[in-house]
Amino acid sequence: MARSRSARVSGRSGFRDRHGRGPRSSVAGPHLPFLETRIDRFDDIVASAAQYLRELWPDELEGVVFEVAGLPAGVTAELTADERSRALGSAGAPRLDRWRVDVVRRRILLYRLPIERLARPHETRSVGDDPWQHRMLVEGYVFRAVGDFLGKDPWELAPDRYRDR
Repeated sequence: MARSRSARVSGRSGFRDRHGRGPRSSVAGPHLPFLETRIDRFDDIVASAAQYLRELWPDELEGVVFEVAGLPAGVTAELTADERSRALGSAGAPRLDRWRVDVVRRRILLYRLPIERLARPHETRSVGDDPWQHRMLVEGYVFRAVGDFLGKDPWELAPDRYRDR
């Protein structure tokens, strides 16, 4: 799923602006960092949580591949009324898979959209805690998926991870 950021769409030269007044520069400028998308943040959080768990369980997670997909296969972003009623439980809770584990192929697949979009919002949400809450949400699902892979409770994987110090 590698994305090329340097692909040229036009055959025109890229060193002048469209009116010929000077050289082109980065939209963000040289002093600002590149923009980070939700997909990039999600991938980074999954990678850091996976690395942390690999350090704790090196033998059990050797050769395990962590992958990220948008939605489970066969699910589209726009659900019909029948699909929506099947995807929602009796209490209205979504039943879409958040992850899939393949022990034989040693693969853990996390679905970004169900994890991010179907999570219950916190009742007391402040702007400063939002990145932290997002990280906790994604890490929680990585821990659950690895716990499912290893046949362990997620709290057994790293019992000291979220304790106050």
